[in-house]
Amino acid sequence: MRSYPLLDLRITTPTLELRGATDELLDELADVVRAGKTHADPAPYDDPMSFYEADPDVRVAKWLRAIWRRRGTVEPDAWRLYFVVVVDGRPVGEQTLTGVDFSILGTVTTFSWLSSDERGRGIGREMRAAILHLAFDGLGAAEASSDAFTDNHGSNAISRHLGYEPNGSDWATRRGEPALLNRWRLTRDAWARGRREDIRLENLEACRAALPLP
Repeated sequence: MRSYPLLDLRITTPTLELRGATDELLDELADVVRAGKTHADPAPYDDPMSFYEADPDVRVAKWLRAIWRRRGTVEPDAWRLYFVVVVDGRPVGEQTLTGVDFSILGTVTTFSWLSSDERGRGIGREMRAAILHLAFDGLGAAEASSDAFTDNHGSNAISRHLGYEPNGSDWATRRGEPALLNRWRLTRDAWARGRREDIRLENLEACRAALPLP
């Protein structure tokens, strides 16, 4: 997507790629959403979430509309980058990076999901490592945060492994019921202690020019 640099950004690790979420890639990834492979037990997502839609076509339509609405919002007070996770040439998940008042605070948050066919292979951890490399090395972030329901053992384990520190708790709704969240915080210094040299950022400078950075 050469005409829009934020969709031309690519992050490559030895096992996967994060590619800017073009409509073509989203159309391929929609097969995973339609097949219900975004689901998990216990459910990992807050309400409202299109993945809870029972009708597969409605689920895909709501998911795409949510991405389209947010993908085009790039303002000083808020921006969100969407990536499709590609493993062996196959789209298998989604990874996002959000900055709110980033030019002032230097903080980011992450969100992701992975096809149920691919879980348990370390891909979720590799996705997070890749997006954190973009945040800290590529965009100069000062701090990253994440949260997960207390019974989402996979996400919480990834945060611990990557050097996040516990940062309190909060409540959210899940399928209409209250559920407790763990909050996690990763400082730049903590990230730097585990910094990897095998993650590559492509087309970064054009992306930086298109974002409201310090």
